[in-house]
Amino acid sequence: MGLKGKRIGLALGGGGARGLSHIGVLRVFETEAIPIHVLVGTSIGALIGAAYAIGYGTPDIERQFQTFLESDLFLDSALRSIKEMQASRKMSLSQRFQAFFKNRYLLAQAIFRPGLLQTDDFQSMIDFFLPDVGVQDTRIPFRAVATDLVSGEPVVISRGPIRQAVMASCAVPGAVPPLEHEGMMLSDGGIIHMVPTDIARQEGAQFVVAVGVTHGLLPEVEMRSAVDIYVRSANIMSYHMEQKMLKAADVVIKPRSGPLHWTDFDLARELIREGERAAREKLPEIRKALPVTRRIRMWASYLKGARNPS
Repeated sequence: MGLKGKRIGLALGGGGARGLSHIGVLRVFETEAIPIHVLVGTSIGALIGAAYAIGYGTPDIERQFQTFLESDLFLDSALRSIKEMQASRKMSLSQRFQAFFKNRYLLAQAIFRPGLLQTDDFQSMIDFFLPDVGVQDTRIPFRAVATDLVSGEPVVISRGPIRQAVMASCAVPGAVPPLEHEGMMLSDGGIIHMVPTDIARQEGAQFVVAVGVTHGLLPEVEMRSAVDIYVRSANIMSYHMEQKMLKAADVVIKPRSGPLHWTDFDLARELIREGERAAREKLPEIRKALPVTRRIRMWASYLKGARNPS
């Protein structure tokens, strides 16, 4: 490619609320005018990536999330209940009793339903963020990654309703029912592709920037129940899968989010700032993929800002 630069692919990984740091990463790409030739997302990476690919700016996406967190749609949802259960150890005695019975109620639902969240409720959340457009009609070429539970193979969605594509990619096993589509049962893309680095390359990217948002393995965890052990096992698998996929990227952006629960969406502002910090740290490596003329403009802008800080 030489002086003309390379086709840049951005792969946004899954990780629940930690994925809000993707907004900060995109903000750096936006302010630095770094081109994205293909944008691939898994789970929450698909949701945020889709919104950006459609043409929403990062301030718009951030405002949408803040509005959502204050809406009845979130406050009355099972997502909120799951978060409250996770925080039960820090609650008062009366709050623990409420969380206990809510926990038992949700577990009972999980036995008889394919997910804690109703499909219609989760679809309403997706619809809150995205307009009814086709994946093929985005301003930036976009791909959502899901997993077919029937064949066990990854599914890269490049056409059709973007809401449906993101719904499939975000269908966290156990929390959201899989999406039935053309004989497939589509579930979270993170089952196979926690960070869809290789998918970005398959879609024509010659320089891949991967954003991994899952937290490293903590040694201090409780493993007193079967659920604790299952969750720990899933975390170990996800961690090693992500590490392998990150090694295949040209640049890795790894925001420091700490040991958050995947429902901690109320930390949006802090996570977005951390995503921005982590992306700026990697700007020198990303510049290598840009044409020489653009690199010169970016360095001039950086030096000007350094001399004249606001």
